[in-house]
Amino acid sequence: MPLRALLFRRSPEPQVIEVAFDQAIYPVRLRRHRQARRYTLRIQAATREVVLTLPPRGSVREARAFAQKHGGWIAARLGRLPEAIPLAHGRIVPIRGLDHRIVHRRGARGTVWTEIDPGGTRLVCVAGEAPHLGRRIADHLKREAKRDLETACRRYARELGVSVKRISIRDQSSRWGSCSSTGVLSFSWRLILAPAFVLDYLAAHEVAHLVEMNHSRRFWRILLRMCPDTHRAKVWLDAHGAELHRYGAP
Repeated sequence: MPLRALLFRRSPEPQVIEVAFDQAIYPVRLRRHRQARRYTLRIQAATREVVLTLPPRGSVREARAFAQKHGGWIAARLGRLPEAIPLAHGRIVPIRGLDHRIVHRRGARGTVWTEIDPGGTRLVCVAGEAPHLGRRIADHLKREAKRDLETACRRYARELGVSVKRISIRDQSSRWGSCSSTGVLSFSWRLILAPAFVLDYLAAHEVAHLVEMNHSRRFWRILLRMCPDTHRAKVWLDAHGAELHRYGAP
């Protein structure tokens, strides 16, 4: 590389900066966007990540000053988020809306299963070594979510006379489900944590999009005919949906 180019080459930008506020340090991820007109901060509730967007000509120095100026806002917003709950021994996790206590049974055979103890407490039991406990429970919940969603989607598809090409399970932070024009339905695995009528509503919602790829009056008529619990499920998601993202944090 020519000497002139070396002298004037811009040093790589940091991906993360730190903001100090009230004796706490908050990492902030930097994101440059060509259509941004100003510096903006947002909190991703699902991941508890702080993201600062820079305009094309913005500088890291100005970004640091902007983030530091809003340190109180960052602390307050993070403080209002529900407490993160890891999938660990002794913790409570809802499965289909019912609380289960996680119990590590290191020497037991198998992987993950549920049972009820003599006192009536619902348990989700995990065999194997402790470092794999969280992953095993997450994998189990994803399998259960896919099984319930596949059952519900196939049922609604038969009712509407449409075909579901594939059902995928992800950890989406911005939406609970989606439907492609090719018949692929995608859902958040966290729906398995919600009451069964909520998962059922999301399945009906996305299958209905195979008939109407919009939210027209006809779409809602189709959905309400299939799923009378639509309003009840929407109210539940508005009130409690954000809490489902608290489970599984390290």
